[in-house]
Amino acid sequence: MANVVVVGSQWGDEGKGKIVDWLSERADVVVRFQGGHNAGHTLVIEGTSYKLSLLPSGVVRPGKLAVIGNGVVLDPHALLAEIERLAGQGIAVTPDNLRVADNAALILSLHRDLDALREAAASPGAKIGTTGRGIGPAYEDKVGRRAIRLTDLADLAALPGKIDRLLVHHDALRRGLGEPEIDAGAILAELEGVADRVLPFMDCVWALLDRRRRAGDRILFEGAQGALLDIDHGTYPFVTSSNTVAGQAAAGSGLGPGALGYVLGITKSYTTRVGEGPFPTEQKNEIGQFLGERGREFGTVTGRKRRCGWFDAVLVRQTVKLSGIHGIALTKLDVLDGLDEIKICIGYELDGASLDRIPAGQAEQARLVPVYETMAGWRDSTAGARSWADLPAQAVKYVRHVEELIEAPVALLSTSPERDDTILVRDPFQD
Repeated sequence: MANVVVVGSQWGDEGKGKIVDWLSERADVVVRFQGGHNAGHTLVIEGTSYKLSLLPSGVVRPGKLAVIGNGVVLDPHALLAEIERLAGQGIAVTPDNLRVADNAALILSLHRDLDALREAAASPGAKIGTTGRGIGPAYEDKVGRRAIRLTDLADLAALPGKIDRLLVHHDALRRGLGEPEIDAGAILAELEGVADRVLPFMDCVWALLDRRRRAGDRILFEGAQGALLDIDHGTYPFVTSSNTVAGQAAAGSGLGPGALGYVLGITKSYTTRVGEGPFPTEQKNEIGQFLGERGREFGTVTGRKRRCGWFDAVLVRQTVKLSGIHGIALTKLDVLDGLDEIKICIGYELDGASLDRIPAGQAEQARLVPVYETMAGWRDSTAGARSWADLPAQAVKYVRHVEELIEAPVALLSTSPERDDTILVRDPFQD
């Protein structure tokens, strides 16, 4: 299996950035295939932190090709701002090391405005917890076949007609929200202002990736967010607006599913969630506070405090099956250091009946009661461990039990934010 797909196996924020960076050193091409600039991650390389939201992790490593696939919704302003920010840190992002799909749909200012207006108008129980970056509205326009795509910027003369068609929909929505209609000229000026700066990155990505695959290059598909935020398989409606499971790597890049290879699920040693929605193992107590403070659980993009709770083996086992995960990278084990006991959710009760999966219904999800198994904790530090011999015996027992419960092996074990503090069990790029 020469190619690797990396996906989050929980609600995102599992530590994908470090693992993707660790793998990108072994890859030739790194591909983003869904989402937008709503899910960020931090890479720590030789003591320097790089915060990425839209760009694939490969851009910070010389000699790697970074690709933004057609499954991504692209905010051109966010793209240019991120490129400029990296330039200030000595990282040059050019058309030589970044290519963007010509058929990627664009996020415009009207999408960001609509996102914010809807969230503000929603009642407290109906708020999704969106980042307000226009991701959802942009995907709506894509599915509604009215989106402005990157390739459209190459034909500015045809843009006014496409903008008018787009505004028929958006002006109707804004009237319903009591907002004024949009100035079509302002949208045209917005697009004209970025066209010359983003078009040099445009490419037919599916053909590019096919050539690189046939040449024997190793391709790393970098997922954003987590499988439990998937538009189809997540805790709907508290989900993102794209598919986040591994199968999307094929549709969102233009390569067939046979080219995907090894699927690595990034899995935190406990559970976190940002925003609204069900969270069966959430700890609104000193345990949740301990995990949040020790794990520094604040969003890279939004700065929002994450909700924290015990590891939920039921949810991860479900995403292992939904994404076809071959092995997991277990992260943040060191956060559990010092706890006298550690709980793992091994099942649910729903109205008195046992359940081994999370149901699709929102009302049922809210009534789930977790069933816990308690394990002894450990006092010795796991931080910085680079071999099994460096780990306390009880920490090893915890890892092995997680493997049993989720029905997937640990391929990598991360013990700190530093990329080299990793225990390699199986190289996902191993053929």
